[in-house]
Amino acid sequence: MNATPDSPDTGPIRGLRAREIALIVAFWTFLAVLITANRLTDPRAADRPVAPASGPILLTLFEAYLWAALTPVIFWLARRFSLTRRQWFGRLVLLLAVGAGLALFVTLATTFLRNEVLEIPRRTRSGPMPLIERFLFFNDFIMYLGVLAAGFARDYFRRYEARHQEAARLQAETADLRAQLAEAQLASLRMQLNPHFLFNTLHAISALVDRDPAGVRRMIARLSELLRSTLEEGAQPERTLEREVAFLSRYLEIMQLRFQGKLEVALDIDPEARTALVPTLILQPLVENAVKHGIANVRGGGRIDVRARREGDRLILSVRDTGPGPAAAAGGGPSTGVGLRNTEERLRQMYGEPQGLSLRPAEGGGAIAEIRMPYRPSADAEAPPVARAGGE
Repeated sequence: MNATPDSPDTGPIRGLRAREIALIVAFWTFLAVLITANRLTDPRAADRPVAPASGPILLTLFEAYLWAALTPVIFWLARRFSLTRRQWFGRLVLLLAVGAGLALFVTLATTFLRNEVLEIPRRTRSGPMPLIERFLFFNDFIMYLGVLAAGFARDYFRRYEARHQEAARLQAETADLRAQLAEAQLASLRMQLNPHFLFNTLHAISALVDRDPAGVRRMIARLSELLRSTLEEGAQPERTLEREVAFLSRYLEIMQLRFQGKLEVALDIDPEARTALVPTLILQPLVENAVKHGIANVRGGGRIDVRARREGDRLILSVRDTGPGPAAAAGGGPSTGVGLRNTEERLRQMYGEPQGLSLRPAEGGGAIAEIRMPYRPSADAEAPPVARAGGE
């Protein structure tokens, strides 16, 4: 298992990926080949005593693979003692001291191999410290600084990569939580809408108990059909406009029984819009609002027109009443009332801000509640024609 950049106690080798180890070995091998080729072909070394070609090759390979073995250790040091804002000076002094020790170790090891094992002849120079004079220690220290810089770069990249992956994971989790929250909010809105619809319908039935018992029986029969449809499809966030209008027709029949022939209803549904997907129970709150704030406030009843049409990539649903209009109706705005508030919020949750509900005065009197939403046809086969309520 690969260690994370933030786990400083991980060992030098375990903190490296297999690909990184292979790249380290390949890099030092390539560098050894270049150095060996340069030493064997250097014209400036013509006065050097003749030595077997295998000696310089073995010496260069030994030095390169010694650095290859030390590279994981230096990478671990870069990760363990990263130069953060705190304690950077002390860590820098420690890294330089360790680097001096490693450089001295490499210098002594290669010198011992050259002089005592391979016995490569060299020209001698006077002085008490020939190794330092020939810059062997300094070159090895520079090599250490280069590897340490690569270790810092690797550590910063690993930290950036880990933060990027963590950010991507958090974004995915956030998107998932937002989807769950939106789904829960929609479910909550539907749960509020169903009791609201049921209580209002029962209130309409109770108003006719003494005046029209036969009509009450018909209303109860229609209400049972509505409840059955609500239980079967109420949990679905969307359904076709055809099924939504079929549900609405039963509700409108209950309202017509309530007003005892004084409510006229007309459905005008564009055939192209019949199979479009709409939120479940999206039209009933608009009709209920038209009845409560429109038709119920006019003597002699009135008329409700329900229209649905497609305009390009938009589906337009509208409910018009012949009541006194939104300005005269108490609480007639789309932001008041449980039904309209929930409808507006559901549209915003499902389709975003550009979609929504508007309520405006109608020409000639009354009000028009209109919904604009994306047109999305259902994958089902073409539905049969919509039944028209009110004998139209």
